Amino acid sequence: MLKFIIENNENYQPGLSIDCVIFGFHDNQLKVLLIKVPHSEKWSLPGGFIPIDQDIDTAAVTVLNERTGVEGVFLRQFAAFGKIKRNDDHFGKEVLKYLDIDPEKGKWLTRRFVTIGYYALVDFLKIVPVRTSSSEIIEWIDHKEVPELILDHKEILDKALDTLRTELNLMPVGYNLLPEKFTMPELQKLYETILDKKLDRRNFMRKITNIGILNKLDEKKNNVAHKAPNLYSFDKEKYDEVLKNGLNQGW
Repeated sequence: MLKFIIENNENYQPGLSIDCVIFGFHDNQLKVLLIKVPHSEKWSLPGGFIPIDQDIDTAAVTVLNERTGVEGVFLRQFAAFGKIKRNDDHFGKEVLKYLDIDPEKGKWLTRRFVTIGYYALVDFLKIVPVRTSSSEIIEWIDHKEVPELILDHKEILDKALDTLRTELNLMPVGYNLLPEKFTMPELQKLYETILDKKLDRRNFMRKITNIGILNKLDEKKNNVAHKAPNLYSFDKEKYDEVLKNGLNQGW
């Protein structure tokens, strides 16, 4: 794929790229989708280049769809990263040789690139990570156990997480991360995992209920050891309304 882009680089915006931080929630862990290619010992965020006939947001949706196979998920631009030497020596002679890219054409890769960061919230159980080659590894990894990343991808990941934590006070979170039916403890655990702190059960229930985005179902969770908790679902219409108008509260 990369070789094709280089050989057809006139169709891509020079000096500009996209990197996506894709978050999923599973087993009470906030996970991030990471990639490892054979010619590097380090992992990376899913990313790509921007076709000249696409706007940036559309290109980000394309990257997300190619890596997860899903559409219509929550995706938000959160920052730009453009330190002068952020990608110096990333595509050296040995890498270009491994990728079978002509050194002259490879100069397109070695110029300074500014990357636009997006973060996505996806339903872990609906995602089947997609490799772009048989030699590539793509895995969900707990955000607290992320291995060494290429370039400034650790900075991008940290900024995405900080942004998500801040925006928990400004918007609801959960629709894209939890299954269709969930319990109040599961929703609270999601918030605690993102915020990295414990929340008072009664205060959380009061605050999340007052937002008005939950439907309490006439069902209880099955196969639990103790008293079965009630199941809830999100009221999508009200959820979208609050997402549009915003919140103003802390956790």
